[in-house]
Amino acid sequence: MPPYHEQFPVGSTVRIADRPTLEAFAREWKFHHPLNAERLEFADRVAVVKSVGFHHGGDVLYELDGIPGIWHECCIRDGTISG
Repeated sequence: MPPYHEQFPVGSTVRIADRPTLEAFAREWKFHHPLNAERLEFADRVAVVKSVGFHHGGDVLYELDGIPGIWHECCIRDGTISG
């Protein structure tokens, strides 16, 4: 995606990535808004995008309704597609 443009607008249904994907992100990501171990429990959950923000430089960050924390765009998927 181009900088400062979200893939999932507010109101979109999304699915949090699977646990192996989240674990890899938690291990490898060394910058802003790290993914803590508590949030790994939300793998594969479906939620609605509550708000969208951008970190300096264009990284897209999401708040999900009913799910704690800030989520990087690479950690969520389209929730309308199964699998």
